[in-house]
Amino acid sequence: MTAAQTPGRHGPLTGVRVVELAGIGPGPFAAMLLADLGADVVRVDRPGGAGLGIDPARDVTNRNKRSVLLDLKSAEGPARVLDLVARADILIEGYRPGVAERLGVGPDACHARNPALVYGRMTGWGQDGPLAPRAGHDIAYVAVTGTLGLIGAPDGAPAVPANLLGDYAGGSLYLVVGVLAALHHARATGAGQVVDAAIVDGTAHLAAMIHGMLAAGAWQDRRGANLLDGGCPYYGVYETADGGHMAVGALERRFYDEFLRLLGLPDQAGAHADLTRWDGLREAVTARFRTRTREEWTAVFEGSDACVAPVLSLREAPHHPHLAARGTFTDHDGLTQPAPAPRFSATPAAVRTGPARPGADTAGVARDWDLPALLQDGDRRPDGDRRPDGAAAPPPPSHENPHRKACQ
Repeated sequence: MTAAQTPGRHGPLTGVRVVELAGIGPGPFAAMLLADLGADVVRVDRPGGAGLGIDPARDVTNRNKRSVLLDLKSAEGPARVLDLVARADILIEGYRPGVAERLGVGPDACHARNPALVYGRMTGWGQDGPLAPRAGHDIAYVAVTGTLGLIGAPDGAPAVPANLLGDYAGGSLYLVVGVLAALHHARATGAGQVVDAAIVDGTAHLAAMIHGMLAAGAWQDRRGANLLDGGCPYYGVYETADGGHMAVGALERRFYDEFLRLLGLPDQAGAHADLTRWDGLREAVTARFRTRTREEWTAVFEGSDACVAPVLSLREAPHHPHLAARGTFTDHDGLTQPAPAPRFSATPAAVRTGPARPGADTAGVARDWDLPALLQDGDRRPDGDRRPDGAAAPPPPSHENPHRKACQ
């Protein structure tokens, strides 16, 4: 029996309990990643919602989670969250500094109930500093770190990389690394801690190699003048005859030579290390790519080591032969979406359930986490018995976590 067939395995974080205080952006994405890896993530949704108007049934950042509906401004709301905290390993919140404390669910209140809790805080500016209390979004965070200024043509404005660079790379992924590292410490010592994950910190950290190159004189502090920012003619994007684009990354000499051979420009071999010839090389490559369509150039470079690939749209990407063969995307409940990543040989992850509907899982969470107080009038839902793995519910388990001290 292969790892993928092993019954009862739903990812390496199976058995880890996470409370997510509903928000938007990097917090939900971080919680989705933990849920993808097998954690039992309970999202605490607020009445009226906290999203950006997306249909909850299509918000894939809430897949593999369960949802309960609690009003933290009500008399009972904070107490119910603390009840969940007492049985959890990790909490994630994305409020401005001080808001969780005012709501009665800050680190001190949570650690009084569960000293081993890992308390993850996701913000743009961080928990301190002059901008900490200010509002912001991804684009402002990446702007002040210098990373936004790296991207784009030298004669134009910086290009906006959606919210991938700040919210998700500099925010969500650093929060996940932080809470899992803190969980390792908590299970070894019984002591929880607060993880301050700021998008400005994570995004700055992503540029560590470039800061080293800058210090060594190998990087110019301006756009479109360097090896990896489009300044190099054999590391960039070129338009094709049909208005498509091809991405070229033929950095090493052997890849560059194959690129020129397949492109049909053997006379440009000497331009690889000759910066005085780069403008001419760029013009020649640009003109050559415009002689054929994206599909035609894709066929030319197929199976080569020239490091050239077509630039695909979001809807095209799942149909790329390599991604289709690997199952990089998956379909669940009619939604095409990226599959969980990374991959594990012994504890494979999967999309087990679709996006959690606000409040739909109250009964199941109350049973599985042994919290009957969650079952207030109006909270009993017909689909409340859904478990994270989609299986039938077992008898109510003990809330005791064998990996940490008993809840206080």
